[in-house]
Amino acid sequence: MTVDEYIASLPEEVREVLEQVRRTIHAAAPGAGEKISYQIPTITLDDKPLMYFSGWKAHIAVYPLPPLDDALATAIDPYRSGKGTLKFPLNKPIPYDLITRLTQAFVAAR
Repeated sequence: MTVDEYIASLPEEVREVLEQVRRTIHAAAPGAGEKISYQIPTITLDDKPLMYFSGWKAHIAVYPLPPLDDALATAIDPYRSGKGTLKFPLNKPIPYDLITRLTQAFVAAR
């Protein structure tokens, strides 16, 4: 399965958001690749996993968490779900700017 096939398998409202999440991550990590790993889309950098994202019926998830400074830790707090997962509900505006900051933190940690 490819990332395109994964996204195409989701309901339209989830697909649209997940495509924007995908574009947001790639814009913040120029030159990043992608593949399916653990049966979900995986963004890679230098052929190594950088971060994962997935679509669900009621939310979009991003995993794991990058190293966090205080400001980023505070910003993600409402979206935390477990130790290393962020869930963004589909019934609320998706904070794409926060996804950009998360991606930048992952890239900076490399």
